Amino acid sequence: SGEKMAQIEIKDLKKGGFVTIDGVPCRVDDVSISKSGKHGHAKVRVDAIGLFDGVRKSIVKPSDSRVETPMILKKKAQVLAIIGKKAQLMNLEDYSNIELDIPEELEGKLKEGEETFYFEVDGVRTLKQIK
Repeated sequence: SGEKMAQIEIKDLKKGGFVTIDGVPCRVDDVSISKSGKHGHAKVRVDAIGLFDGVRKSIVKPSDSRVETPMILKKKAQVLAIIGKKAQLMNLEDYSNIELDIPEELEGKLKEGEETFYFEVDGVRTLKQIK
């Protein structure tokens, strides 16, 4: 895929920021730095939670290692129809239609004809709110 991945040094990650671990976009929950010996590099441990699956992941790398951060795009759409637990949306930029699962926190809140936002994270679309 021709997606450009943004990269930053692991020591620049902040709690509440985003990082891609094992190809999974995650939100950073904690960053801790441990100094190793006088000649060694500091090691950075990042604990994060998968944006879609809620699974906790951790990585430990030297502080100057580069890590990937997910590309997160917020898109505006109109709700065309709600069918069970799925919403049919029309992207208001290119008028393409997409169907997405309605996350629990939005059940009963989406209304046909209203505008909403969805997120595209590393090419995966979701109605889950990414805070």
